[in-house]
Amino acid sequence: MDQTRPYRPNVGIALFNAEGLVLVGRAETSGPELIVPGFEWQCPQGGIDEGEDIVAAAKRELWEETNVRSASLLAVTEEWWPYDFPPYDGPPHKLSPFRGQKQRWAALRFEGQDSEIDVVNLPTGEPQEFFGWRWERLARLPDLVTPHKRPVYLRMAQAFAGFGA
Repeated sequence: MDQTRPYRPNVGIALFNAEGLVLVGRAETSGPELIVPGFEWQCPQGGIDEGEDIVAAAKRELWEETNVRSASLLAVTEEWWPYDFPPYDGPPHKLSPFRGQKQRWAALRFEGQDSEIDVVNLPTGEPQEFFGWRWERLARLPDLVTPHKRPVYLRMAQAFAGFGA
């Protein structure tokens, strides 16, 4: 891994429903974000635009990937938690200039109905990020995510334990 390449600023979103479960989506491999079979589930996440507020970025990414707008802020992590991409030798990708991502996380409370969640018909016309979704217990998330993200998910689950089931 090229240690001189920067980390891409990124926000992760833990969307909690009224029962304290977290929204996860089934992801597929996209460039250096290699997904290991059996570990396809993750929370919504995405890049933070230059100068963008972390909460605004979280709500924008949540909407872009799931159509969810009915959410209120519970908490935001203060620290950046980095992870490196696994080795990648595929075609050039928008994430190729980066060694990995550094994330801050936002915990949001879902205030809508499940029918609002749509990971297929996205509002921006961008390719879909998720190919299914479900509600899951927060403590199980580190065991569901691809291994290179697991340390960050362990930290997130600990930070947001008070909101989860």
